[in-house]
Amino acid sequence: MSHEPSSRHRNTLEKLLDHQGHANVEWREVISLLEQVADVEEEHNGKYKVKLGSEVLFLHRPKHKDVDQQMLVDVRHLLEQGGVGLA
Repeated sequence: MSHEPSSRHRNTLEKLLDHQGHANVEWREVISLLEQVADVEEEHNGKYKVKLGSEVLFLHRPKHKDVDQQMLVDVRHLLEQGGVGLA
């Protein structure tokens, strides 16, 4: 696990860190980025436990392909608190 996103994940990170929040961000992009920069475990109840440093976030896979606004805010907060950003 690396706290630095790969070039493949930079676009997703840019969308997540955009506080305007107008970009459509797909679940598969979010979970792929999180798997690179954090510890991600899928639990038996279908939730995803994401641990980045001392921060822990539980996520549900959305019903649609895009994540909702609240998930964007939650993931953005986790990334910012965990020190993940664009260099």
